Amino acid sequence: MKRFRLHPIWLAPAIGCLLALTACQGLAPANNNASTTLSISPASLSFGTANVGASATLSASLMATGGTITVSSATSSSGEFTLSGITLPATISTGQSAPFTVTFTPNAAGAASANLIFLSNASNPSAAQPLNGTGQAQAQSHSVGLSWNPSNGAVSYNVYRKASTDPNYTQIDSGEGETSYTDNSVSLGVTYDYAVTAVSAEDQESGYSNIAEAVIPND
Repeated sequence: MKRFRLHPIWLAPAIGCLLALTACQGLAPANNNASTTLSISPASLSFGTANVGASATLSASLMATGGTITVSSATSSSGEFTLSGITLPATISTGQSAPFTVTFTPNAAGAASANLIFLSNASNPSAAQPLNGTGQAQAQSHSVGLSWNPSNGAVSYNVYRKASTDPNYTQIDSGEGETSYTDNSVSLGVTYDYAVTAVSAEDQESGYSNIAEAVIPND
């Protein structure tokens, strides 16, 4: 009976050649995250109505399932929606989440929409979150300017206001030595009565001045 001597087979050189060939062919390295998924919660963000030039902010989060995921970058398709609250690249362990915020700053009145796209090494390399909101032109603001003559012996003045629906006057400014005041907290369509009192160095307050009425328009 003939005996055959088995010679050892060295696989390392063959593996080395295979790796070299793969590199020459330009093939992508194996994806270690083939079963991972990057999800966004909530799936979309709706900001409702925001004044033009003002901002509205909502929160959301990224979640990794099936393994650890590295989120490399994020882009918004509209400059009216901006991402903050997260530093990229970010690594998220399986079952964990990474919070972020989106700010909507409308540039003009009307509907606005965009997609916030996150790139990662998950099995779904591009995860998108739809965004929408509506810009609203700011309502015209109104204010009431008051002025009065100086009172002899007065060191300061108190300003009082009463809306047409209020039973009594409310003090809205005190301790000022100026003889003018601007009320910036008026509401549309409301009529206001104003009065001023003088305060002496002994902290004695005079009676109300004459009443000044201001009618605020509806627009």
